[in-house]
Parts: sequence; C-alpha cells; structure tokens
Amino acid sequence: MTRPTLEPGHEHLLRTLAPGVLAAVLRRYRDFPAAEDAVQEALLAAAQQWPRYGRPDDPRAWLIRVASRRWADERRAAMARRRREEALADPEEELAAPATTERDETLTLLFMCCHPALSASSQVALTLRAVGGLTTAEIAKAFLVPEATMAQRISRAKATVKASDVAFELPAPAETQARLATVLHVLYLVFSEGYTASGGAELQRHDLAAEALRLARLLHRLLPDEAEVAGLLALMLLTDARRLARSGPSGELIPLDEQDRAKWDRAEIEEGVALLGTTLPRGQIGPYQLQAAVAALHDEAPSAAATDWPQILALYTVLGRTADNPMVALNQTIALAMVEGPAAGLQRLEALAADPRLHDHYRIDAVRAHLLERAGDTDGAVACYTRAADRTASLPERNYLLDRALRLRAGV
Repeated sequence: MTRPTLEPGHEHLLRTLAPGVLAAVLRRYRDFPAAEDAVQEALLAAAQQWPRYGRPDDPRAWLIRVASRRWADERRAAMARRRREEALADPEEELAAPATTERDETLTLLFMCCHPALSASSQVALTLRAVGGLTTAEIAKAFLVPEATMAQRISRAKATVKASDVAFELPAPAETQARLATVLHVLYLVFSEGYTASGGAELQRHDLAAEALRLARLLHRLLPDEAEVAGLLALMLLTDARRLARSGPSGELIPLDEQDRAKWDRAEIEEGVALLGTTLPRGQIGPYQLQAAVAALHDEAPSAAATDWPQILALYTVLGRTADNPMVALNQTIALAMVEGPAAGLQRLEALAADPRLHDHYRIDAVRAHLLERAGDTDGAVACYTRAADRTASLPERNYLLDRALRLRAGV
C-alpha cells in the first residue's frame, strides 16, 4: 500500500493499526485485493481528515468502518441487489472484535500471506506489502530485482490468495511449522529495511524495525519452543541495541568500529544474550541463531579492537554452509580480512563479485574500498568509495562513502 502523507503524530499510529485493519476487513469480505484497496482509501481519508478534525476516540474502529464502507460502495456498483444485501449484512460486525488478542490479527495476516499456494518469493513480497507496509520499490530492493518485476509478483500473489479462498485463521500446527521459515524470513527483511533503509534521506526507519520486533516477540510467545524464532528475536534485539549510536546529530552514518558503545542499549543486549543462552544448547542450530551469535560477539566486546574476529569468522563459515546467501558471504569476507589481512579479503572478494546477485550492488565496491584503504591503496580506495556512493539509493550511506573518499584524497 502507498503510504499517505500524515502529521508525525499520526504516522506511527497508522502504521501500527494498518495491518490489523486490513486483517479485519479481509476476514469479513474474503477478497485480498479489494480489502487492500478499501484500507488504502481509509488511510487516505485519515490523512485528510484527522489533521483537520482531530483523531477519533477509537482510530482502529474508525478505519475499519471507513474501509468497510469503501468496500461496500465498490461492491454496490458491481453486484446485483441480492448479492449486495448479503455482502452488506452486519457491516459493523468487526467493530466488536477486540483491538488485540493473544492470537493477534496481524500475526494471522502474516501466516495467511505465507500460504503454500504462493511461491516462497511471492509469500515474502506479499507479506512485506500487506503486513510490513513497505512500498513496491523497497521490496524490489530487498529482493535485488527491478520494481516492475516486483509489482507483477505482488499482483499475482494477491490474485492467487483470492482464488484459493483461504480461511482467515491461523493454520493448524503442522502447517504452521511448514510456513514458519517464510514467516521468519519476512520478519527479518522488514527489520533489515527498518534498521538500514534501502533508500531515501533517513538511515533508519525505526517504525519498521519496531514492528518487526513486536511481531517477533508475539511469534516467540506463541511458539516458545521454536529455537529459530528465539534466534531471530535475539538477532533483532542484539542489532537494534546499537540503533542510537549508528547516526550522528545530523543523521550521518557512524560505522560500527567508531560508535560510542555507551549509547548501546544494555537491556536489549542482555535480553538477546539470554535468549541465545536458552536456545543454543537445544541441539540443531539454524542461521538466525548463528547470526545472533555474531551480533552478541560484537555487542559484548568492550571495544572494536577487542572484537573476537576469529570466532566471528568461524560462525560465518558455518553459516555459509547452511544458506546460499550472498550477503552472508560478503560478511564472511570482511571477517576473513580482519583475521588474515586485507589481501586475503580482496582475493575472496573477486570471486564474490562474479555472483550476478552482487554484480552491481554497491556493497561490493564499499567493502573493496575499505579493504584497499587498509592495504594502503589510496587511489583504488577513493575510486571504489566513489563508485559505491553512485550506486546506493540511501543518502546517509552515500554521504558517508563520499566523505571517506574526500578524507583519503585530503590525507586525513
């Protein structure tokens, strides 16, 4: 859904409410595309009316009511009288539902978007759109595909859900397990987009990261014995703990090794480490637990110089065997360079650059620039920093990369 323009005080509330409102309308009318359109119109109405007339006492009920009426108006124009009367029966029914329950509506929507009738990539894309509120362009960047391709994928996914007539309810335990990997991947992508925005003027979108954390907590409460659910929650907590130290007064990016560790959230770090302590001894270890273990090593190091890079390299080596993920391979390359030196990292980087998923990605040039700088190749590092800056859509990252290039040119 396209995000409407709202006053700052309303924007966070609408992002929080939108998935639940969509869930309520979808449960009532069973038509994904029509429900999404109706909720979009309700959000636009809120953007226009709330700043002028004030926020309603029950914003969720207001949005459901407006969306229901928009849906009914559309149906009235397209259906015969008998079908109209059936569709319009008890239009206020959903308003009686509590705003939140143990089996949260948003989580139900999350699992429905991961329906097995969809391909794995479509499941993730549709959930990012319906639950995470990302734009098509942002989802395309997460998948490293053109925006037009992603728009078609989302459209097909919505049509497939509509045709499947899937019941709006949490699946049975066996099917829940089958869909869990996709649900976790979706939450990971939503959090990642919030922690480091793929484009725009802001480095971080805390509302997205906070929503991913909220859903991960809820999922962990529902599935407390799932080690990878706990692993993902731990990873989010250990990563989010650094959020306040990642940007300066003007929103500029501050890299990990230059951050003020006193600003890190110790409560989140302790919670994440405690989660890992309860899940790692259980037996089979998955990729989210491994990534959380890497994050814990960074967070528990008293300084950048004291970071246990050999252990981080070992964890990334294990992680690389469990998942064919180019970003994991890139992080493993950085760890290799920290352990064996920049020459080893540069040699491995050349092999990674041939991967078509990374061929034009700015991070290849950004990492190459960092390693060339460490190796003393100033001219090469400047060229790579500049090329990486040209390829990123994030203004804070672009400014950081250009600043590094300027500093090297000036010999600072």
